Amino acid sequence: MRALVAEDHTLLREGLIRLLELNEITVVEAVADEPSLRRALTRDDFDIAVLDNRLPPGGTDEGLRAAVDARTVRPTLPVMILSQYVEPLYARELLASEHGAVGYLLKDRVAKIADFIDAVRQVAAGGTVMDPDVVRRLMARGRGGLDTLTPRERETLELMATGRSNAAIAQQMVITEKAVDKHVASLFTKLGLAQSEDDNRRVLAVLAFLNQG
Repeated sequence: MRALVAEDHTLLREGLIRLLELNEITVVEAVADEPSLRRALTRDDFDIAVLDNRLPPGGTDEGLRAAVDARTVRPTLPVMILSQYVEPLYARELLASEHGAVGYLLKDRVAKIADFIDAVRQVAAGGTVMDPDVVRRLMARGRGGLDTLTPRERETLELMATGRSNAAIAQQMVITEKAVDKHVASLFTKLGLAQSEDDNRRVLAVLAFLNQG
């Protein structure tokens, strides 16, 4: 696997490069500012972009905006955002795509290297991985179908959005997997997602309301 890295802090950037390469993910380029990132995102020789959301020159949401713009050209481009903050506007725009291949993790909550590498690989493969805190903050802004969910269904959806399987959700909620199946089926119905063989149905369940409000 090959990665593009964008991080303005030298020590963090070098550490991220080393971490990825120790786990057999080749870093094809590492950049430190928005103009360099936008240029690098036009390359076609990487499998995932791992980006800080705030980059020079402005230090606000340059990384996120560059990722959103890049995905208008290449909708399936895998992007993993690493951030100290949740930027609701562009985060919602980035996540509101039926194509998946998006991750948003808060830096201070990435505690296990193995989990981080697994998340990078999952996003590169087309999955969606979101930090639970990001999910909660974005959900708090939702309307419509979200309001019809029970507390248990909402909790199920939050955990689903972080990439957990039904078995893992059951373990986290301390209920049976059969109970989780019922919550999932109910929230699919309430969010208007008909039965489908589409593997992205779980992602669509999350994105259906993240794009509201």
